[in-house]
Amino acid sequence: MDTKAFKRSLQHSENYNRKGFGHQAEVATQLQSEYQSNLIQEIRDRNYTLQRGDVTIRLAQAFGFCWGVERAVAMAYETRQHFPTEHIWITNEIIHNPSVNQRMQEMEVEFIPIEGKNKDFSVVGTGDVVILPAFGASVQEMQILHDKGCKIVDTTCPWVSKVWNTVEKHKKIDYTSIIHGKYKHEETVATSSFAGKYLIVLNLQEAEYVADYIINGGNREEFLTKFAKACSAGFDPDQDLARVGIANQTTMLKGETEQIGKLFERTMLQKYGPTELNQHFQSFNTICDATQERQDAMLELVEHNLDLMVVIGGFNSSNTTQLQQIAFERGIPSYHIDTVERIKSGDYIEHRQLNGQLITTENWLPDGEIVVGITSGASTPDKVVEDVIEKIFAMKATAAVV
Repeated sequence: MDTKAFKRSLQHSENYNRKGFGHQAEVATQLQSEYQSNLIQEIRDRNYTLQRGDVTIRLAQAFGFCWGVERAVAMAYETRQHFPTEHIWITNEIIHNPSVNQRMQEMEVEFIPIEGKNKDFSVVGTGDVVILPAFGASVQEMQILHDKGCKIVDTTCPWVSKVWNTVEKHKKIDYTSIIHGKYKHEETVATSSFAGKYLIVLNLQEAEYVADYIINGGNREEFLTKFAKACSAGFDPDQDLARVGIANQTTMLKGETEQIGKLFERTMLQKYGPTELNQHFQSFNTICDATQERQDAMLELVEHNLDLMVVIGGFNSSNTTQLQQIAFERGIPSYHIDTVERIKSGDYIEHRQLNGQLITTENWLPDGEIVVGITSGASTPDKVVEDVIEKIFAMKATAAVV
């Protein structure tokens, strides 16, 4: 399939919309009332620090909703307003935040059901409205919806589209796209659907395994077993790693993506020499500005003397997990929560570990004066962050009285 030609054709279709419907002003007022926070603005105005009683809150200087997320959510709200009676579907969560996705359901925007491991598009009728989320959708899903005659509202983040353009360039010159990402993540599923040959590496360790195979060869069957769910159909490591280009899931750790890119550049330099490097390796900057800004702000925040760190965001939010990773590597007691309800009391908090396990920690909130670092992922509304901060203030105030 010529994915580039299909995408161009889709974008010129009368059933395709990527710019909204002219209801921006009304929607902006609604979003402000539902998701923004006066307390968070106050903390910003106080140089990202606020003290009440025994608690000092230090807020990261870049956190929460990014431009791409705001745009996607606003377009979804506009879609409901523009099509008040139509059946509206969405192919995945609009963003990785439980409160926002719950709001979508309250607005009667339905998720396409999953049967087994696949989405059941048979429920979608001709003329139905279908929203593509901020992560995008696979080209196969887009084609199904286009063929059904659906009205498609595409909220895909432009940074994600930039990665798609990169893998299209790789495909055009017959390079294999090495994608730094999680093979199950909606964004990486979509990106790989636009690629030709591809291999998805989760981290530097997996990238080093691939680099070693390029230099020294290895057990082909072991390689294919290791990446069975993370490579294109018919992938042959002995043939398809001769020319590679780097791409990434936009929410991965910036530093690790850069390390992986430099690793493969050195690998191809070692294997083919400096004069042949450009015929075997390509790299474009596809790191999302917002992801980078939040990671840089987190790196700055953890330099302060913090007693603990609270990272707020959906448990399936990759960019939030990366923020948690930074706190973990600094040895700071840190708690990744998705909603304020995870804080049961000053004695108990339910939180997600980096391995994905949900656990409860006792006595998580120290006695006496404390400094609490706060950040949130790019899909987290300010209102959710406010709720967490207010609960911490309230619990410490109660403990002081007792």
